[in-house]
Parts: sequence; structure tokens; C-alpha cells
Amino acid sequence: MSENSIAPLTPSGNSMQPPTAVDGINNIPGRRDPKQVMDSEVFMNLLVAQLRHQDPSSPMDTNEMISQTTQLATMEKLTNMDKTATESFSLQMRTAAAALIGEQVSWQDADGTAHSGIASSVSFINAVPQVSVGGKMIPLDHISGITSTGKPEPVSI
Repeated sequence: MSENSIAPLTPSGNSMQPPTAVDGINNIPGRRDPKQVMDSEVFMNLLVAQLRHQDPSSPMDTNEMISQTTQLATMEKLTNMDKTATESFSLQMRTAAAALIGEQVSWQDADGTAHSGIASSVSFINAVPQVSVGGKMIPLDHISGITSTGKPEPVSI
């Protein structure tokens, strides 16, 4: 063999062992499902990847970069607005459910049987509040009617 040639690797001549694990994403056990929602992390990763792999002789247009950054900021604000709207809706459901305590409510079972009773309490454990009627928990979105059990207001003539 000449001085400039590389000796072939053989089991007996190779003192280095191949790596058993690679640091980073490759050593995470199991399978990672792809994201189904485009969030700020996805946009930021795309922007960073685009900047890393751009051609140095033809860098990204600054207007395009500003446009992408603006889209990222807009997406962040829309995400925050969605979160706020969801929280507001949840609060409205809780308020509506709490207002049912002491009122007669009606609902239908899955088989279509109509029921009614006085709402005695409300549970907020699940995403949709549950109203207790006669010991049975009824989801708020299954209640189809409300009848006031309070004293009627006097009418002046």
C-alpha cells in the first residue's frame, strides 16, 4: 500500500466502534406525530431554516423577511385572540350554568325521552358545565328549556 492510500476498515483493524445513539432528535424513543396546527414555533423554525439555507450570493430580500416577520406577529396575535375568545366562551357557559340553580330545566336523553327537574348544583370539572338535576348530571348543552320557579313579579296597573 502506498503512503497516500487509506487502509480499508476491517473488523480486526478498526478500533473505533460505531455510535449507538446520536444526540438530538434521533435518540428520542417512540414516534413523534407531526404538528397539526401552525403555531409561532413552526413559523420561526421555517424562517430560521430559510435563513440558514439561503444562497450567500443571493440573500433573502429584506422586504420578504419583514413580510414574513409581520405574518409571524399577526399569527401570534390571532392565536392570542382565539385563546381569549375560548376563555370568554367558557366563562359565559359557567355563568349560564350557575344561573340555572333553583330553576326547572328540561332535557332529552340519548334515546329521546323527555325529562325535567329542578337544578340543584353545577359542576365545572369538564369543559362543558354539568347541571345536577335530581342527582343526575346533565351537560349544559343538553338542556333544552328553562322554567322559572321563582315568585312572579307583581304587575302594577
